Amino acid sequence: WCRCGAEVGAVAGRDEGRGGEMAAPLRVMVAVKRVIDYAVKIRVKPDKTGVVTDGVKHSMNPFCEIAVEEAVRMKEKKQAAEVIAVSCGPVQCQETIRTALAMGVDRGIHVEVSGADYEGLGPLQVSKVIAALAKKEKIDLVIMGKQAIDDDCNQTGQMTAALLDWPQGTFVSEVSLAEGGLTVTREVDGGLETIKVQVPAVLTSDLRLNEPRYATLPNIMKAKKKRIDKLSLGDLGVGAAGKLETLSVEEPPTRTAGVKVETTEELVQKLREIGHI
Repeated sequence: WCRCGAEVGAVAGRDEGRGGEMAAPLRVMVAVKRVIDYAVKIRVKPDKTGVVTDGVKHSMNPFCEIAVEEAVRMKEKKQAAEVIAVSCGPVQCQETIRTALAMGVDRGIHVEVSGADYEGLGPLQVSKVIAALAKKEKIDLVIMGKQAIDDDCNQTGQMTAALLDWPQGTFVSEVSLAEGGLTVTREVDGGLETIKVQVPAVLTSDLRLNEPRYATLPNIMKAKKKRIDKLSLGDLGVGAAGKLETLSVEEPPTRTAGVKVETTEELVQKLREIGHI
């Protein structure tokens, strides 16, 4: 089942109802997160409690876009019966869901979390939401970005798989349907690792999995008519209390300007002056 022993434990699970066979198209759920746009210069609040978000452009997390694209491609290949996009956060998250719908997702689910609850929302709470929705919607495959560009946690996919007790494929750069499950190529420190996972499963997308499409104007208009269900944390039995507390957010220290030297002797002298040798 696996070319590298490190993933054997993650491959073991399977859905008893499917018996390890891909008898029907999969029901796919994609998690999408609303983040500050990657092109925006981040500013820290004066009180150092976080970053400035008011009046700042937001967009879908780039890794989530890759996850959406992969799910839509599966739908186009008749490998997926339905693709559902889910997002947790304030009402503005519906814009992110609409972007996914314009890319080809069938419908959306918005779990509304606002105010202090949203500020304290961490990977564990989001994982519990996704896991609860996966059970509620009878999902076969959950796909999400490997990390978000705002907190870089890289935890939600792994936690979701653990809560569901499903096999996982993380840092995915290629995925294909295989007999009894999915063949997944992962990006690891030493290169690439190929594993096979049975469904239901959780995948997290890496940068090289695909190139997300741009939503066309006709599809943007169609997305406005697609359904978005609205739920709360309470509807899913998930508590709002977070486990993490932000003590302080600060700008990285300003780097001092470099100095050019003409000779190796001058380089050695400069290094001695600053105490490095």
